[in-house]
Amino acid sequence: MGSEAISPLLLFSGILLSFICGSIPFGFLLGKAKGIDIRLLGSKNIGATNVGRIMGWKWGLLVFFLDFLKGFIPVFLIRFHFDVHQTSSDLFALICGLSSIIGHNFTPWLKGKGGKGIATSAGVLLALMPKVFLLLLISWFGILFFTRIVSISSICAALFFPFFTFILYPNNHLFFFFSIVASFLAIWRHRSNIKRIFKGTEPKLNFSKQNK
Repeated sequence: MGSEAISPLLLFSGILLSFICGSIPFGFLLGKAKGIDIRLLGSKNIGATNVGRIMGWKWGLLVFFLDFLKGFIPVFLIRFHFDVHQTSSDLFALICGLSSIIGHNFTPWLKGKGGKGIATSAGVLLALMPKVFLLLLISWFGILFFTRIVSISSICAALFFPFFTFILYPNNHLFFFFSIVASFLAIWRHRSNIKRIFKGTEPKLNFSKQNK
């Protein structure tokens, strides 16, 4: 299996399945199950943070976990199946991971209006670059502890991503290129948050809603 070639059909199938997996809008679906259209409330985002604010922290954590798996599962399966030292398998995993993130960010089931990709990106990272994932996780929680603003933690983690990748994987140009692209996507999806941060209107973390 380690030396198995990645055929065009396998590549296309992997990209398509990863995109479909990433595109499942769990935040929207769980909201609908509770009789709520999460797109009309709070920040109107279908991600874990907005779900947590509107529906309660347990629902927010559930959405984060499910969105995390959307990025983790496709990349983990590829890394498990192929020789992790092969450049071709690295590239295959990166492309499929990016497909999952794009599927989440621009889900076709909601006319392209998806989440911001942090949880799904984290899943890809754990499967692909666990050392970078750990450093970013520590950074994310550290910044959140001082600011209590999730978007600031996420934006800072996105900015740190290429730096940590370069330090820990100095000879892996594919990983570094992926970190640049994923970082750009995450920051670009936080455009509205950045505007609110500068205006001083970005809400602080307060999952005070109780589950019903």
